Amino acid sequence: MLSIRCPVCGPRDEDEFVFGGDASAVRPADPMACDDQAWTAFLYRRDNPAGPHDELWFHRFGCRRWLRVRRDTRSHAIVAPPLLAEDAGAP
Repeated sequence: MLSIRCPVCGPRDEDEFVFGGDASAVRPADPMACDDQAWTAFLYRRDNPAGPHDELWFHRFGCRRWLRVRRDTRSHAIVAPPLLAEDAGAP
């Protein structure tokens, strides 16, 4: 099981969190103005990186904040201290 160190609550099990996806994905400003091809690319066409990758995690059963976590996708090890998403520049 993955252990995530929440900056507010301290170390917690993965079960307390909800995976929020790729932290580097940029959502279109106006999804209704996107054509189908651009919207499909945003939703489904993602890289599957091997190595360190920034992800968003929501602390559902704790402080209820979004965290930006850098996790190695090969080993599942967290390679940098998690940051609150608003402090890390995430939307």
